[in-house]
Amino acid sequence: MSLEAEFKTVAEDVKKVKTRPSNEEMLTLYGLYKQALIGDINTDKPGVLDATGNAKWNAWNSRKGISKDDAMSTYITHAKEIISKYGM
Repeated sequence: MSLEAEFKTVAEDVKKVKTRPSNEEMLTLYGLYKQALIGDINTDKPGVLDATGNAKWNAWNSRKGISKDDAMSTYITHAKEIISKYGM
Protein backbone atom coordinates (compact mmCIF):
# COMPACT_ATOMS: atom_id res chain seq x y z
CA MET A 1 0.00 0.00 0.00
CA SER A 2 1.38 3.40 -0.92
CA LEU A 3 1.98 6.05 1.72
CA GLU A 4 -0.89 8.17 0.42
CA ALA A 5 -3.31 5.22 0.34
CA GLU A 6 -2.37 4.22 3.89
CA PHE A 7 -2.74 7.85 5.00
CA LYS A 8 -6.28 8.04 3.57
CA THR A 9 -7.26 4.69 5.12
CA VAL A 10 -5.93 5.58 8.56
CA ALA A 11 -7.50 9.06 8.37
CA GLU A 12 -10.90 7.42 7.88
CA ASP A 13 -10.28 4.76 10.55
CA VAL A 14 -9.28 7.26 13.23
CA LYS A 15 -12.70 8.92 12.88
CA LYS A 16 -14.29 5.67 14.07
CA VAL A 17 -12.63 5.34 17.48
CA LYS A 18 -14.99 4.47 20.34
CA THR A 19 -13.92 7.32 22.62
CA ARG A 20 -13.06 10.84 21.50
CA PRO A 21 -9.31 11.46 21.80
CA SER A 22 -8.05 14.31 23.97
CA ASN A 23 -7.92 17.83 22.55
CA GLU A 24 -4.12 17.60 22.44
CA GLU A 25 -4.29 14.37 20.43
CA MET A 26 -6.87 15.87 18.08
CA LEU A 27 -4.75 18.99 17.53
CA THR A 28 -1.69 16.86 16.79
CA LEU A 29 -3.63 14.95 14.15
CA TYR A 30 -5.14 18.16 12.76
CA GLY A 31 -1.77 19.87 12.30
CA LEU A 32 -0.23 16.82 10.66
CA TYR A 33 -3.28 16.27 8.44
CA LYS A 34 -3.27 19.85 7.15
CA GLN A 35 0.50 19.77 6.61
CA ALA A 36 0.20 16.49 4.71
CA LEU A 37 -2.59 17.71 2.43
CA ILE A 38 -1.77 21.40 1.94
CA GLY A 39 1.78 21.98 3.15
CA ASP A 40 2.87 25.03 5.11
CA ILE A 41 0.09 27.10 6.65
CA ASN A 42 -1.44 29.56 4.22
CA THR A 43 -3.99 31.43 6.34
CA ASP A 44 -3.83 34.39 8.69
CA LYS A 45 -3.95 33.75 12.41
CA PRO A 46 -7.51 34.03 13.78
CA GLY A 47 -8.49 36.76 16.22
CA VAL A 48 -7.80 36.36 19.93
CA LEU A 49 -11.45 35.62 20.70
CA ASP A 50 -11.42 32.52 18.49
CA ALA A 51 -9.81 30.03 20.89
CA THR A 52 -10.56 26.97 18.75
CA GLY A 53 -9.33 28.65 15.59
CA ASN A 54 -6.15 29.74 17.33
CA ALA A 55 -5.50 26.25 18.68
CA LYS A 56 -5.92 24.73 15.21
CA TRP A 57 -3.81 27.46 13.59
CA ASN A 58 -1.02 26.90 16.12
CA ALA A 59 -1.18 23.11 15.65
CA TRP A 60 -0.78 23.48 11.88
CA ASN A 61 1.81 26.28 12.10
CA SER A 62 3.95 24.13 14.44
CA ARG A 63 4.39 21.68 11.53
CA LYS A 64 5.74 24.32 9.13
CA GLY A 65 8.62 23.04 7.03
CA ILE A 66 7.79 19.35 7.36
CA SER A 67 7.51 17.61 4.00
CA LYS A 68 4.16 16.19 2.98
CA ASP A 69 5.52 12.63 3.09
CA ASP A 70 6.98 13.12 6.58
CA ALA A 71 3.70 14.64 7.76
CA MET A 72 1.78 11.66 6.34
CA SER A 73 4.12 9.16 8.00
CA THR A 74 3.93 10.93 11.36
CA TYR A 75 0.14 11.24 11.06
CA ILE A 76 -0.15 7.50 10.37
CA THR A 77 1.96 6.71 13.44
CA HIS A 78 -0.07 8.97 15.74
CA ALA A 79 -3.41 7.85 14.32
CA LYS A 80 -2.54 4.17 14.79
CA GLU A 81 -1.56 4.90 18.42
CA ILE A 82 -4.93 6.60 18.97
CA ILE A 83 -6.82 3.73 17.33
CA SER A 84 -4.93 1.27 19.49
CA LYS A 85 -5.52 3.34 22.64
CA TYR A 86 -9.26 3.99 22.16
CA GLY A 87 -10.33 1.06 19.97
CA MET A 88 -12.69 1.08 17.01
